[in-house]
Amino acid sequence: MPITNSYVQSVYDVTKQRNPEQAEFLQAVTEVLESLQPVIEKHPEYQEAGILERIVEPERQVIFRVPWVDDQGKVQVNRGMRIQFNSALGPYKGGIRFHPTVYPGIIKFLGFEQIFKNSLTGLMMGGGKGGADFEPKGKSDGEVMRFCQSFMTELYRHIGADADVPAGDINVGGREIGYLFGQYKRLTKQFEGILTGKGLDWGGSLVRTEATGYGSVYYCDEMLKARKESFDGKTIVVSGSGNVAIYTHQKVTELGGKVVAMSDSNGYIYDKDGINLDTVQLLKEVQRKRIKEYCNEHPSAKYTEGCKGIWNIPCDVAFPSATQNELDKESAQTLVKNGCIAVSEGANMPCTPDAAEFFVKNNVSFGPGKAANAGGVATSGLEMAQNSQRMAWSFEETDKKLQSIMVNIHQLGQEAAEEYGTPGNLINGSNIAGFVKVANAMIAQGVV
Repeated sequence: MPITNSYVQSVYDVTKQRNPEQAEFLQAVTEVLESLQPVIEKHPEYQEAGILERIVEPERQVIFRVPWVDDQGKVQVNRGMRIQFNSALGPYKGGIRFHPTVYPGIIKFLGFEQIFKNSLTGLMMGGGKGGADFEPKGKSDGEVMRFCQSFMTELYRHIGADADVPAGDINVGGREIGYLFGQYKRLTKQFEGILTGKGLDWGGSLVRTEATGYGSVYYCDEMLKARKESFDGKTIVVSGSGNVAIYTHQKVTELGGKVVAMSDSNGYIYDKDGINLDTVQLLKEVQRKRIKEYCNEHPSAKYTEGCKGIWNIPCDVAFPSATQNELDKESAQTLVKNGCIAVSEGANMPCTPDAAEFFVKNNVSFGPGKAANAGGVATSGLEMAQNSQRMAWSFEETDKKLQSIMVNIHQLGQEAAEEYGTPGNLINGSNIAGFVKVANAMIAQGVV
């Protein structure tokens, strides 16, 4: 859907002028603004209040140096950042990513998406994101600890339980969250819920590890039900082999599906008999090895260098769960040709815009990332609630709440898509449902 509304186009033009080198951010803004055109035309009060102009501009951007000493005694310097995008619905909430590709455009794209994702959960959370161009892989525990301590030495000035509550993201797991929390506690003398994804012994929530993968499957299950289908007997392809992919596999299998392919950044494995999850977990979570090692334990499986080819494998349902823009239009055409009926984004914007558009036009049920992978931040929100109450909920209780949230997110998207003239289009519906709630809160709170 191209931008045809002159006001919406003018907002995009100014955003592009201010952020000319931030391709990922501009891609996310374009998708959202395209979806919102009928909303703006129906609600002139949003234009009068300058909601679009304000929502595409972060409330605060902090960029800082992170000096640390490696095991050889050499001083290293990385760049850290935290972008606090919108707090109309609550404290900023969004992960911290450690990866060499991190730069403001990536973090702004993620933070902008987080506004609407968090809104859809129904929990009191604003949108933000942070990270650093640091690569933990290949570093010792001591090096990672020293980096995290230096990172938090600046970050602690900008976060708080009622201000900004970061979580983990790519390369920021339990180890990194522990080091970050320890340094925050040392600096502030406060033991409070300023990070989510903590260890279960010191304030973490059950299901948080599984949440994004489980949530993506729960959302996809709703899309299949709308088609009068289920996972039972379906063939599944999941890109990635990290946290999201692993627990997507686990939940899909519980619901009767068979995962036949997974990947990492080097290539992918295909096992027609179904990928053995225990082997993948051993390789990735314990031994920290590459996915190709799977074939040593399962000789019937085949490993292929490169990641794009994973979408050539015939499947009923696809879960792109690795990274942004990993699935392009050519791959989307192949999936549709091979009979794929549903795609659920487990990562942030893993499908290119033309791929997503192709799925929608060809009657493939398509779950956009801001809706389908909201399970992680939803459970982070539940962890925040538990921390505030100094309580811990059972796995079953938390999982039930997660499933309820994901069912509701799907319903909100469906209803908004129907109301604004694009029934079944969950991209438009999710953008609209997330936006309207934030926009109304921004109007109520005045020009801030």
